[in-house]
Amino acid sequence: MQHLLFRPVRALALGLLCWAALSAMAAQKLKWAHVYETSEPFHTESVWAAAEIKKRSNGKFDIQVFPASSLGKETDLNQGLTLGTVDIIMSGASFAARTYPRFGIAYYPFIFRDSDHLLAFSKSALFQEMTQEFRRKTGIQVTAYAYYGARQTTGQKVFNTCADIKGLKIRVPDAPAYITTWQACGANPTPIAFAEVYLALQNGTVDAQENPLTAIEAKKFFEVQKTIMLTSHVVEGLITMVGPHVWNTLSPAEQKMFTEVMQEASARITVKIKKREAELIDIFKKKGLKVVEVDRKSFQTSVLKNKPVESLGFTRTDYDRIQAVK
Repeated sequence: MQHLLFRPVRALALGLLCWAALSAMAAQKLKWAHVYETSEPFHTESVWAAAEIKKRSNGKFDIQVFPASSLGKETDLNQGLTLGTVDIIMSGASFAARTYPRFGIAYYPFIFRDSDHLLAFSKSALFQEMTQEFRRKTGIQVTAYAYYGARQTTGQKVFNTCADIKGLKIRVPDAPAYITTWQACGANPTPIAFAEVYLALQNGTVDAQENPLTAIEAKKFFEVQKTIMLTSHVVEGLITMVGPHVWNTLSPAEQKMFTEVMQEASARITVKIKKREAELIDIFKKKGLKVVEVDRKSFQTSVLKNKPVESLGFTRTDYDRIQAVK
């Protein structure tokens, strides 16, 4: 009799085990990749978003975040999103601009007044128009926009004006928009992958580089550079993108959930980056670096004269629409 009583219990236990096994098998594993360090908000908030998506989907989506170029350089990640070798990425839109050039205007030097202007653009009708065109062309869904920072310049020597940097060997990302300021001023911009910049500075392959203060801190460029020039030549954002091989399989409710979580993560990133940028100037000074306020107008004037928006394949209409965003 006791043996018979245990049968339903064993059956229930077996059923629960089978259900758990089936649930585990049903979890969709996704790869989320970026090029940033594990200490940076771009990583910590991506990890938060991955966990939040798993929670809100009751475990349906199991997302692993791969930081610090562990799945490839930024160019590789953007290609991987199309090939299906990576599922979600956080990246500069300048790399997406290789397949959809219109995005690149957001990296035209001095186009944004400050971070608030950039974020207003990310909520504008113009940006929505761009992301829709991008998806029609590539299938890739842009879900969120975060503030990356204002790009400043580090070097071994101080410069103050556009004329001062003629012939300067400066590392830039491998995307045309980043090269513009330096070409306009007669410098020698040299594309080098983000993961290789520290060594290039250390061994003198290049004399300078440009990145937001938070990236200068995270990558420890201050260890191999003596000065920081506050050029703020590009006010930059990062977009979160989902590959078509994933996005097209999501239900409308899941698409909404992914978007909401990724936008919340981007908002959290923006708050942290703004706060850290405000703190870093004094921190760098205490580390012995010289921090210089440059004549930004001399750079802006040279860019507008020598590299007008039309010369880079952008339209004056898009430029004017961005300038009009409040």
